[in-house]
Order: sequence, then C-alpha cells, then structure tokens
Amino acid sequence: MTAVMPWERADSKVSDRHLQRLAVVYVRQSTRQQLLDHQESTRLQYALVDRAVTLGWEADRVLVIDDDLGMSATSAVARTGFQRLVTEIGLDHVGLVLGLEMSRLARSGKDWYQLIELCALSGAVLADTDGVYDPADYNDRLLLGLKGTMSEAELHLIKQRMWNGRISKARRGELTFPLPSGYVRRPSGEVVFDPDEQVQTVIRLIFAQFERIGTLHGMLRYLVRHNIQLGIRLREGPDKGALQWRRPNRMTLQTLLHNPAYAGIYAYGRRRVDPRRKDPARPGTGRVVQARDEWLVMIPDVLPAYISVAQFEANEARLAANRARAESMGAVRGGPALAAGLVFCGRCGRRMMVRYHTQHSHARPEYVCCRDVTNYGAQGACQLLNAGCVDAFVERQVLAALQPAAVAVSLHAADQVMAERAELEKLWTQKLERAEYEADRARRCYHLAEPENRLVVRQLEKEWEAALAAQQKLREDHERFTRTSPRTLTPAERQTITALAGDITGLWHAETTTVTDRKEIARAIIDKVVLTVIGTSERVTATIVWTGGATTKEEIVRPVRSLDQLSYYPQLAARIRELAGQGIGANGIADRLEAEGYRPAKGGRRITATTIRDLMRRRLACPAGRVHRHRPAPPGEEPGPDEWWLKHLAAELDMTTSTLYAWINRGWITTRRESCWPHRLIAHADEQELAELRERRTRPPGWYSRRIWTETAETAGQQTP
Repeated sequence: MTAVMPWERADSKVSDRHLQRLAVVYVRQSTRQQLLDHQESTRLQYALVDRAVTLGWEADRVLVIDDDLGMSATSAVARTGFQRLVTEIGLDHVGLVLGLEMSRLARSGKDWYQLIELCALSGAVLADTDGVYDPADYNDRLLLGLKGTMSEAELHLIKQRMWNGRISKARRGELTFPLPSGYVRRPSGEVVFDPDEQVQTVIRLIFAQFERIGTLHGMLRYLVRHNIQLGIRLREGPDKGALQWRRPNRMTLQTLLHNPAYAGIYAYGRRRVDPRRKDPARPGTGRVVQARDEWLVMIPDVLPAYISVAQFEANEARLAANRARAESMGAVRGGPALAAGLVFCGRCGRRMMVRYHTQHSHARPEYVCCRDVTNYGAQGACQLLNAGCVDAFVERQVLAALQPAAVAVSLHAADQVMAERAELEKLWTQKLERAEYEADRARRCYHLAEPENRLVVRQLEKEWEAALAAQQKLREDHERFTRTSPRTLTPAERQTITALAGDITGLWHAETTTVTDRKEIARAIIDKVVLTVIGTSERVTATIVWTGGATTKEEIVRPVRSLDQLSYYPQLAARIRELAGQGIGANGIADRLEAEGYRPAKGGRRITATTIRDLMRRRLACPAGRVHRHRPAPPGEEPGPDEWWLKHLAAELDMTTSTLYAWINRGWITTRRESCWPHRLIAHADEQELAELRERRTRPPGWYSRRIWTETAETAGQQTP
C-alpha cells in the first residue's frame, strides 16, 4: 500500500479562494558554504513547486522566491526575499506559503509572528513537510508558534555551542585569527616572525620612533619623510600570503600600536559587539574596544615579541594621554604655552585649559579653570591667570633640574643619533638588496623566454627595464641620504653635541629648538603644576610635582587688571598720599615708587605718571597737581586761542602722546605747524571738540577697527551685483 504524504491529502484547509491566489515557495540557505556543501537541501526546497501543484495550484501560479540564498534568518532587515514575501502577503496576492521547514522562513520571534499575523489577516495558509496550517485556526496557530519558538531556540543553542567551543579553544591559545603585519603562521599552526627581514626592521623602527617622538602623527610624518613603507601579507584572493608594500596611514599605525601581539600576548575578546551600536545592514559594525581587565583571554609569552610588555603598557598610556580629553594631558601642540596640559587648579583639583588671545598678531596665552562654567553654568571661572608668569617659573625650574645631567644628556644624544642612523642604514641596505633581487629576477625571466615569442619577450623586457630603473633610483636616493646623514658621527660632531648639551640654557633658547621640543622636555620630567591664586591678588602659589614624586614650591607674581587687586595696594595708596602731601608731582612720585620696588598691576618696570594722576584724582581724593594748559613755549611761535601743544593736549585728555599722533593720522584732530623753527605741531581743539575727544577716549579698545571692518563689508555688499 502506497503511503500518502501530508501535502498529498485533500486537505479542507485549501479552498478555491486560496487557489485563486499565488502559491509562494520560499527558498533559503544560511551561508554560501551551505550552498556548496548542502546542495541536496537546496534541491528539496526547489522541489516544493511540485508539491504546490499537487495541492491544486497551476505551475505558472507558483512563485519561487530565492533571493535570500546565503542569508541568515536571524533578522529580516537584509533579507530582500523575505521582505518581498511579506509585501505580497500584505497585498493579498498569496494563498499558500511553502517552506521545507518553518525555520527556513524566520528564526526570529519578531519576524515569525509578524508573518503569521499577516497570513491570518489575509487568509493565507502555510505548509511544510508535516502538513498545512491555517494561522486563523487556534490549534494551528498554537502549533506554528511552537515551531517558531523551537526554531529560535535552536539557533540560540547552535550559537551557544559554537561560542563555547571558540572560547575553550582560545583559552588554550589555539584559536587562530588573522595575524598583524610582521607575523606569519606556519602550516603546523605555529606563529613566527615574518621571514622577510625588511618587514621586521620596519616594525621595530616604528616602535622605536614612537618611543622617541611620542605622538602618532609625528611618527607618521617621520615614516613619510624617509619614504618607509609597511609590508602587508595578503589575506585573501589568488595571491593570498604574498607580500605587498603599502604606504603607512594613521589607522594602520594606530592599530599596530594597540595590538598586544607585538608584546607576545595572545589576546581574544578585545573588541566585542554592542547591540545598540550594531547596524544590521553592515555586519562588521558595532564593535567596542574593551578595557584590558575585560578581555576574555589574555595569555602572555605565547607569541614571539617585538617589544616588551612594559613598553607596550607605556605606549598605551602615552596614546591615552595624547587624547584631547579633560582627564588627559593631550598631545603636544604648537601654541606658545609651555605648561599646557600640565597645569592643575589648586582650588578644585581639575586640569586647567589654555586660552589664547590675539593682540597685534601675537598670541597671548592664559591658563583658566572654567569647568564649573561649562558644566554647571557658574558665573565666573574658578581661576584665571596669564601664562607668562607660570611659564617663566616652569622654564627656570626645568633648566635648573637639567643642568646636573648635561654630560649624561650629551652621551645619550650622541648614542641616540647613532642608533637612529644605524636603523635607517639597515633599512636602506635591505631595500637595495630587494631591488637587486627584483632586477635579477626580471633578467632571468627575460632570458628564459624564447626570443621568437615577441609577444612575451616585449613585456618581459619592459618589466626588466622598470626593475633596473627602480634600482637605479633607489641607489641615487641612498647616496643622497648618505651624504646628508653619514653612518657614523665625526669627532667634531660629537664635540658639538657635547658642547650643546653642556650649555642647557643656550640649547633651550636656540632658534632650532621649537616650542614643541621645549614642551616635550618639560613633560618628560614634570608630572603636573598646581596653581593657587591667593584671593584676587597678584600672588600665586605654584607647586611643581616632578615625575619622581618630588615637589618644588614657590610664590610667583601674576599680572592683574587693576591696582586695587595688588596685595600691597593699601601701602601703595598710603605712600602716594604721603609723597603728594610733600608737594611732589606725578613724575617724581613715579620715580620714587620705582626706586622703592612698587610695580604696576599688569607687569612692567614702573607705575607711570598718568596712572598716578588718575589714581590721585579718582580714588585717593588728593591733589593731583595742576595741569598747565599754556606752559612757556621754546623760542618760536605761541599757540593761539583754542590751540594746544601736543603734550599739553595729551595731558588734558589723560592719554599718551603716541595715541594722540594716531588720532591725528586718522583725521580726528586738526593741526598745523608753527611757521618758524623747530616747526612743531600745534593742535586746534575748542570746548566742543574737547568734549568729543573725551567721549571718544571712553570708547572700548578695538571699536575703530570693528567699525572699519563693518563699513568695508557693507560697501562690498552694496557693490555685489
């Protein structure tokens, strides 16, 4: 007796209403490898067309959707075939959905129940090798839900078994993964150094230069300047395993420095997928770098090492410190602030930032602690002070600390120059050897070809000529390098290095020493500089915490905005009153104060007479001395009514003569020259003009430049068609 299969029964669930619509056969395999190894499963799925015909559909009314071959059913986002199926069901075009088993349709509960709900709403039925199911029927819906749950659980179990096996193999150090540049894997599975010596030399040179330079971009510029390329083994394609030389780039170097394999550490689980950041359309996205204590596997001394573990940890710390974050020092930048990244606020303990002001094309740095302003909307900065006084203090202490080590510095500098030149010379030798091999190989290929076969010989001849040209160019570049950087230091060069290192101060202030060099030196021996302004005065307590833990504490003086912020302002005011009471003028008082050691608020050598007059007139309420509008003039012409000698007008307006000359050049003051020698300038200013000049005197600095810029912009806008 012949057995009757479930789909061959005259099932009452398939009606004429279903037969009037399409029957859809959904075909899917999870991976491309399954398409090659499990071809019988694919044939069985395509054979479902015959089963749809057996259920009553015409062959031309059976639609096969096989767009998802090689796609996993974990999600429907990237499965265009499943999306097409859902669309056809939603448009009421489908009466039957056929699949070899329900797991072929979806292994996600979200996608599976969406499909069931759409079939129930449109009246479509589903079928597999076990039978036909109507999602609108309670029993069938319960069975379909159970099948979907089992498919999803099965996928979870498969992944769990694979993951456990992977972790177990990784903990033994046997799990293979793509090796970074500088390593190869033997057929036995053992990881060894790349057999190409030039590849090893470049890797070691990169780590040595990063230790010396300290920044990723600086190391990249060094490699580009010396035309150094990275040797990369191809991981796929017909030339898999072949060595290619590629120019260095920032991301490759960053990955190289962060890779623990170069320190001999076998590590697994350094990057894990964060579902919140994963893009379903891009399989490689969502990976997040984990902290070292969160790595799944870390086994030291498994791989051959280019550097020590201590050097790897130092490189990691240096890269973290170079990040532009509030908690890190940051990389050395080109600004003039010497202690940038080292300064901490003595009040709140936070790192102080650098802020630059441009005045007369010069950048004026200042250290400011404004975290509360940025984060909490505070009214003012915690501390703010000019960087000049701090940098002068740091510079003085750094030079004092370096002075005893001058001899050691000279010897180390000479050894460092010798080591660097030796590494570069070794690399040049390997480049020349490789170029010679390539040229010889091209020559042998050319001679092995039959001379009559001109189609081949012409191409081999071009390749030989190209190899010879590359070899010649490399020789010329090497000769040029040898002339500019000889292999060994001459006695004169060693003596020069020793002399320069002995004169630390001269070397520090030399034109060849850049701001970046000075900052690197300061960071090498200083851990941080803690600043505490005493009240709002000019006195600042500065403490240097050296790298070894020792501290140096000193009180420095900063510029302040006004005289009344000075800690000795009461003594200064009393002294000015005393001298004014003795009948001494402003110039005489300025001379006395300079001799007695009083200094102005914003730095400088002396408090000017103009400042003393203003202080006496506005704050101290004491006689400031009478300003003579018409002093006896030298032999010559006398000013007329409403006319002034320039120094008298400057005193009347309480401004400097140089500013007055600037106003004359701008046409704000009318002048004439006296008719006889010495032909001095005489300014005209009546009462109304004096009032206008006094009003202009009260305007903020820079108002004239801003007005000129605005007028120029408006004129340009009017002339634009």
